[in-house]
Amino acid sequence: MLREAWTLAIETLSWIELKRLGERLALTKATKQLRIKDPKAIGLAHRLVSETLRKKNYIDFLLNSVLAPRSLNDLKLGTGAFLRIYVYETKLADGNLDKAARIARMGRSILGWWNLKDVEEVLGEILSINPEQVLKGLEETKKVGLLTYHPTWFVKYCFKLLGRGEALKFLENSADIPPVYVRLNTLNAPEETLLKSIEDEKIVLEKVPQLKHTYKLLETRKPLTRTQSFSKGLFYIQDKASCLAAEIADPKPGTTVLDICAAPGSKTTYLAQLMKNKGEIISVDYSKRRIRVWKRETKRMGTENVHPIVADTRKSIPLNVSADLVILDPPCTSTGTFGKTPDAKWRLTKRSMLGMSKIQAEMIEQCAEYVKDDGFLVYSTCSITVEENEMVIENFLKLHPEFKLVESKPRIGLPGLRGLTKCQRLYPHIHECNGFFVAKLKKETA
Repeated sequence: MLREAWTLAIETLSWIELKRLGERLALTKATKQLRIKDPKAIGLAHRLVSETLRKKNYIDFLLNSVLAPRSLNDLKLGTGAFLRIYVYETKLADGNLDKAARIARMGRSILGWWNLKDVEEVLGEILSINPEQVLKGLEETKKVGLLTYHPTWFVKYCFKLLGRGEALKFLENSADIPPVYVRLNTLNAPEETLLKSIEDEKIVLEKVPQLKHTYKLLETRKPLTRTQSFSKGLFYIQDKASCLAAEIADPKPGTTVLDICAAPGSKTTYLAQLMKNKGEIISVDYSKRRIRVWKRETKRMGTENVHPIVADTRKSIPLNVSADLVILDPPCTSTGTFGKTPDAKWRLTKRSMLGMSKIQAEMIEQCAEYVKDDGFLVYSTCSITVEENEMVIENFLKLHPEFKLVESKPRIGLPGLRGLTKCQRLYPHIHECNGFFVAKLKKETA
């Protein structure tokens, strides 16, 4: 099992490096390619890949310091991938020398001794390297980036956005995996009945007091997706911040709702739940693949008032409808979810947020056309940048004076920046969830 897991992890990292694939897609591709079916091997490979990616810049820095004058770029993909996991396992997870020797032998058996012969001495040097000595003398933001596992440009951005003290707290925490939250599905049964059924499977939950149906996972004996409660649609695995956005939207039974960027279905199914399956939700997403997931999830959760449409919202939505509520969760840089998607931070540059904000501006412009008088538009992202959040809203309001910011309730986040205090911001180090932004706007009667 161990050898299969390491083989899969090496192949997954190689695909990520070669094709810039996301972690999940690369893991799925490698699993099919290698025909690995053992769930324990796949689970271990996933952990090795995730943790190696989470700390990739620090691992690469240590490796390049012992490879000099060569670098990782000079090595074959498989060799580089193995060395990265080796550093994670021997320097960051466990410094056991016997374990290091076993890993080295396994690497030779997987890759062939001839592929590792040029880096054999590196394996020993890594074990004796003193990180403090290697980091000595580095400029502060570069050193902070290495120690908190973030790109230097992002550290500088956070220092400017939040101030040094608060930025350090955010950076130190956002590299960690946030708690898991579930939202109980009252379309299925009353909440007390749901809790009893879930607890019977030895799942321990804790209520999030500010939200209606959201619970923090404290303990489970097996993955939530493999439980009977999950397959029966008793709950949806959904971050606290995402649940907050749906409750701020506050859809009423019998109304018409337009859910933009709807897949994989977390927003749609919660909106339907809050509407008690009465009224209509039109869910739009650009991806046929994601809509297939949306269909599976809406069926599992027992929603009855939902209709999917595949369309690119940046261009046009093939609808002739006026909605009481339009909720937009556009593509973003996901700078608030680095704990869950560690591979994302290495694909971004400081220009990424500008490209995303252009897309977001185009999408919110399209959405405005479908809001009826006295209707609402809710905008949210899982990014912490002002370019994708407050500045998008500011520019939109300048172009659309008929829209006004309104208070977003329930209130569990911090006020928005740039004077937009009616918006809400959530941060991993403060709110124990994804970094998040949400704004609610009302279209006033002409």
